[in-house]
Amino acid sequence: MAPLDVPVAPRNSDLDAALAEARERYVAARPKSAAAHARARAVLPGGNTRSVLFYTPFPTAMAKGEGCWLEDIDGHRYLDLIGEFTAGLFGHSNPRIQAVLQATIANGLNLTAVGENEAKLGEILCARFPSLERVRFTNSGTEANLMALAAARAHTGKSKILGFYGGYHGGAMTFAGGGSPVNAPYPVILAQYNDIEGTVAMIRENAADLAAVILEPMMGGGGCIPATRDFLATMRAEATAAGAVLIFDEVMTSRHTAGGLQRLHGVTPDLTTLGKYMAGGMSFGAFGGKAEVMSVFDAYREGSMPHSGTFNNNVLSMAAGTVAMGELFRDEEADALRARGEALRAALNQVCARHGVAMQFTGIGSMMQPHFRTGPIIRPYASTPAEDALRELFFLDLMAAGIYTARRGMVALTLPVGDAEAARYVAAVEEFCEARKPLLAGA
Repeated sequence: MAPLDVPVAPRNSDLDAALAEARERYVAARPKSAAAHARARAVLPGGNTRSVLFYTPFPTAMAKGEGCWLEDIDGHRYLDLIGEFTAGLFGHSNPRIQAVLQATIANGLNLTAVGENEAKLGEILCARFPSLERVRFTNSGTEANLMALAAARAHTGKSKILGFYGGYHGGAMTFAGGGSPVNAPYPVILAQYNDIEGTVAMIRENAADLAAVILEPMMGGGGCIPATRDFLATMRAEATAAGAVLIFDEVMTSRHTAGGLQRLHGVTPDLTTLGKYMAGGMSFGAFGGKAEVMSVFDAYREGSMPHSGTFNNNVLSMAAGTVAMGELFRDEEADALRARGEALRAALNQVCARHGVAMQFTGIGSMMQPHFRTGPIIRPYASTPAEDALRELFFLDLMAAGIYTARRGMVALTLPVGDAEAARYVAAVEEFCEARKPLLAGA
């Protein structure tokens, strides 16, 4: 009997009590994960080395994955709907990616040299993304954004960066709550996402010293909130007028078409940052754009800027990337994935509307996020304690049903997720809305 077919006992109508019950059930089912976490805490601060994977009571430790399925160290099986926060696009065991990795390993690692695959991958990316005339590789999206900002500051000779409240551009550039002590020490000013009038005023006020405007065409960590096309087009026009470099962080959103959201909206930035899935699950980042901006790294030029990184062109990422982007994820696959995600999000919102609960899903295509409130959501917001509790309760209920998402609820579909898996998620949301309806009415 599937977890969703198991009859459920009446649940507590009190949110705190319901959450306590769900936590107890979670702990009781995962003794090995609890022990693994206790052991990790002896050597890792908080028992963790990647903050997004930390949650209480303790994180579930996974043992293996195949296709779109995971198994934890306690033997539970889960439908994987987070897909390594968009990096696991191809699933856990794509045979063509595994084959190219095995062949590459057979030819040796750490060759301390350039190779043919980096040029091949560069050609593939430049052909796909409207903004890319030149591109360089990094090890992550975080590095890609830092280097893109360095390029913008060097090219313009100006220093300020304009970002957006709730934006996330990697571990050293997060603007949730306005910022973070670990952020790179750039002089950053923050505007409200999708606020055309307010952002235009800030750009014009700071134009003399504004090097770059950086944004995600859809916020990922900020709640899967899409930018309007008018907002993106206005940012394009205003950045040009101010002599600033417009940077689209498409580390996550590049999956929505073969050429990213810039291609879907027809708005071309000066620089684009990429990462996540593009090396088939290997570590990867990239930044690129106009040749005149990227020329600050051209070593043939006097006074060019260095851009080092031992693993920037590592043979595994380069080889896997040529297969992933050159053979496996082209226009047809990207369009089909976006359509599948659009249909899933529509079905989820129909469930929420039918139950009349304060819950909705935002996003584009294969990326979506639940929000426990009604009304339009056009920018990040401060959650209430009740919303935070419902978000945790939803996560724990999904885990009990054998579905793995981000702790905050974010979903990033992978290519192996099909109609049956999507229906399983819709059924889980249906059950959550039915069972928790008394708690969802006034979130």
